[in-house]
Amino acid sequence: MKISRNPTESRQILPTTVHSTLPTEDLAIRLATQALLNFQDEEGYWRFDLESDPGMSADYILMMHYMNEIDAELQGKIARYLREHQSLDGGWPLYFGGPSDLSCGVKTYFALKLAGDHPDLLHMRKAREMILSKGGAASSSVFVKITLALFRQISWEAVPFLPVEIMLLPRWFPFHIQKVSYWSRTVMVPLCILCTLKPQAKNPGEVGITELFVNPSDQGKASQNVRSPLNRLFLGLDWVGKRLEYVVPRWIRERALKKAEGWIVERLNGTGGLGAIIPAMIGAYEVLDCLGYPTDHPLRRTAKLALEGLLVVGDQSAWCQTCLSPVWDTGLACLALQEVNSQKDFPEVTVALRWLQHKQLLDDPGDWREYRPQLKGGGWAFEFQNNYYPDLDDTAAVAYAMYQAGDHGFQHSIQRAADWIAGMQSQNGGFASYDADNTYYYLNEIPFADHGALLDPPTSDVSARCLLLLSALGCEFPQYWKARKKCLAYLLQKQMPEGSWWGRWGTNYIYGTWSVLIALESAGESPETPHVQRAVRWLKQVQRKDGGWGEDNDSYWDAKRQGQSNASTSYQTAWALLGLMSAGEVQSPEVRKGINYLLRTQKGNGLWKDDCFSAPGFPRVLYLKYGGYDKYFPLWALARYRNLCFQSH
Repeated sequence: MKISRNPTESRQILPTTVHSTLPTEDLAIRLATQALLNFQDEEGYWRFDLESDPGMSADYILMMHYMNEIDAELQGKIARYLREHQSLDGGWPLYFGGPSDLSCGVKTYFALKLAGDHPDLLHMRKAREMILSKGGAASSSVFVKITLALFRQISWEAVPFLPVEIMLLPRWFPFHIQKVSYWSRTVMVPLCILCTLKPQAKNPGEVGITELFVNPSDQGKASQNVRSPLNRLFLGLDWVGKRLEYVVPRWIRERALKKAEGWIVERLNGTGGLGAIIPAMIGAYEVLDCLGYPTDHPLRRTAKLALEGLLVVGDQSAWCQTCLSPVWDTGLACLALQEVNSQKDFPEVTVALRWLQHKQLLDDPGDWREYRPQLKGGGWAFEFQNNYYPDLDDTAAVAYAMYQAGDHGFQHSIQRAADWIAGMQSQNGGFASYDADNTYYYLNEIPFADHGALLDPPTSDVSARCLLLLSALGCEFPQYWKARKKCLAYLLQKQMPEGSWWGRWGTNYIYGTWSVLIALESAGESPETPHVQRAVRWLKQVQRKDGGWGEDNDSYWDAKRQGQSNASTSYQTAWALLGLMSAGEVQSPEVRKGINYLLRTQKGNGLWKDDCFSAPGFPRVLYLKYGGYDKYFPLWALARYRNLCFQSH
């Protein structure tokens, strides 16, 4: 069965299971439901654009010049996008409204210069002034420094030591590739080949950016930004390693290169790309060239297709997504529509869940098996294809939607998912995104880890989603009782003094608090318990005067900014409302004000429009704008409110 994709076709929305006494909410829900259904693909899934900072699009131009595979028309469109997103101070922020970021600015300036923008143009002069005011290109991040070294703009001495021999280290060694997060290892393995072989970018125009260095000598030395005593020790080992590299026997290096190459090729993931994230995919593509794979080699062609699949190309401009989000979008869209209509024969949701069922990773190989070799698979990846890296957050959300569908055809999928989730619980009771017990915190002090996102420890939001599913399964599956108990204890221990919870994959404390409150409801926690009441008080305190809620990404830098923003957003308002309603606050004036905000800000087409970055990829480093959040979360909150109000009558 397929859903019609014709947006002009009149689609019959199923009647609700209740006779609502809230006509205003009913109309809003019907309009929003119609709009969301019109975004559904013929195959049954939803996928919305996933935008990140301009630096990701700049990376695509840099890659084209590294490889000398320049598409002039595409380059021109990306360059236009980069110019359009420049801030007034001349730089480029990591998220709309945020401060200009040095590393993003260096990459973007370099990309524009490669694309033909003369340094004397006004926007280039302003960008250069911003970069120099922040210390110049020599003060940029490790990832940018590696790019600059490949383009011969700085010496390799200025880049942290990342030899390919790390692939041969035993698991008991303080550093091992499995001791870092999935996103770190998929980026690091290609980079360790590039940092070892030190190829030179083809750079056909021989474009350089010497003007971005405060002092010419900065191009030839390593910057010493000591973060801690342990970091100082690692910097010393880094210095020693660079001086001893020449004594590494050739046979060891060749063996390490072969192992790294095999690791990448095994995980290239077809048109999904290595790790299904653009930094790893660019690294893999450049490595294939570095290792001598010809242009027409199937692996190289497929790797290029994977990168092209991330592009969003319009008539005038183009940009590059960090990754694709169909499984996450589809799971959340299903949950919103299930709240709209709890009938078991909602055809659009059924088709979507069938599509998801075929995406479940059961017997596929995965890096997570390194530490859970006896555990059967059962997870879902975030993307269309990323078989080595299913994640627990998506798995819990999808399995919960299947559980709510009440269809016996999903029973096996639900149980496999729940078994996998329970088996991936970390020792502290929480759940991480992709691995278990990925908590080697000392590794955040190595020179390569200046981004502070090397690991994948348990977090409150992912743990809450897992608890939501395991609790919903209830007495039918007593084998999950211990996992539920440990996870609940973990979440209560992680509550902030103010009453909120920190959000890893959504901005920020509002997201974390919503996630935990709906999980506590599923776990049977009374709204009267002190921890629930503290969360309720906090959510009410941070409600804005317009009735909505909003929180910007500054709260990842300053905890005093939790729940604070210059504007409300529809999806953060929805998170707060869903959290409050899970805590028994459906009749409170704060919830009514929040519902009024959603009704007031809904557009005539049934949608909301929030041009804000809604989530971190990595807090303080990479932020994301989920294109679907203002489409399914407000609908979910409105439908939940209507249903609870009817029940109370």
